[in-house]
Amino acid sequence: MNVVVLTLVESDCSNPGPRTQALHLADELKARGAAVRSVEARTPEDVDAVVADPDERIVLAADTDEQVNAVVARLTRLAMPAPSQRPEGLPDGRTVPDLPPLAVLPLSGTPGIVVRLGLPEKPADVAEAVVSGEVRRTDLMRHDGGGVAVDGVRLGGGDRPWRGVVNLDDVVLADGSEQILACVVANADGYAAADDMVLAEPDPADGKIDVAVAVPVTVGRFRKRLRIEVRRARGRAVAVHPAGSVTYIQDGLAGELGRKRTWWVEPGAAGWYDTPGR
Repeated sequence: MNVVVLTLVESDCSNPGPRTQALHLADELKARGAAVRSVEARTPEDVDAVVADPDERIVLAADTDEQVNAVVARLTRLAMPAPSQRPEGLPDGRTVPDLPPLAVLPLSGTPGIVVRLGLPEKPADVAEAVVSGEVRRTDLMRHDGGGVAVDGVRLGGGDRPWRGVVNLDDVVLADGSEQILACVVANADGYAAADDMVLAEPDPADGKIDVAVAVPVTVGRFRKRLRIEVRRARGRAVAVHPAGSVTYIQDGLAGELGRKRTWWVEPGAAGWYDTPGR
């Protein structure tokens, strides 16, 4: 069995060499009979080269969700068929085939995605999952800007209400006339809460995305008071069109959205090496 241990390295940073956890993992893999090589990727093209051999199992050594997202995004890009060609055997409701499975080895920090998916964390457990474990499939979210999300997205939150239209399939969660305190588009539960409010309870393997919108509403006929109303729905695709712009965070990466964006689910597209029998 051949295994590659992939580490992402910032191009403008000095190279500290292999990390302790990665060295421990290599020892654990070799003890289980695997042939191991280590690769440091500074560019997306470096990641592409790692996945060229379909028989080589991949371990991503990572600190953050952003690093996991970057590699899954490259796997998706490589697997994506041409727009005019739908390969035979592609599951219904999918635009990409099954992605190559990944194991994730936490380094100095543990990516939140690892915790939320319940993946193994210690070098010995990761090695056992790669060599003897099973591949667990979870859903993946894609959007029309070309990116992906394993965990999910939160738009807004804090003290910056915004306005916009939010549609999930045929359900209108916000029509643009009300202020929105927060909106979550969730696959796993990393962004299922905002400002201490639990907005959604997603299942990362149910073939659907969970969307919730929190809006302030005035209630009471004589003694008016303000309360937070949370509108929830579950489905395949959501479109968010902010009236101006809104800040968001997606798999740990923050940004500003100033135009309409659509996210949709790819059921079971992502694969993860998991502990045997879990």
